[in-house]
Amino acid sequence: MKARDLREWDDQMLQDKLLALKKQLFELRMKHAVTGADKPHLFKAIKKDIARILTILRERELARTQEK
Repeated sequence: MKARDLREWDDQMLQDKLLALKKQLFELRMKHAVTGADKPHLFKAIKKDIARILTILRERELARTQEK
C-alpha cells in the first residue's frame, strides 16, 4: 500500500482500513503464538501500513487545526 494512494481516501475509509489492519495483525499474532507464523514478513508489512495510515490521519488533523 502506497502513501500516495492512501491520501486519496477519505478519513472514514482510512479509519475502516486501520481497524481491519489492526484486526489482521492481532489474528496473525494469535496464529503465530499457537502454530507459528507461516509468513513472518507480514508482521512488518502490516505494521508499516498501520503507521502510514496513522501518519496521514495525523497530518490531516494538524492541517485542520492550522486552518482555524
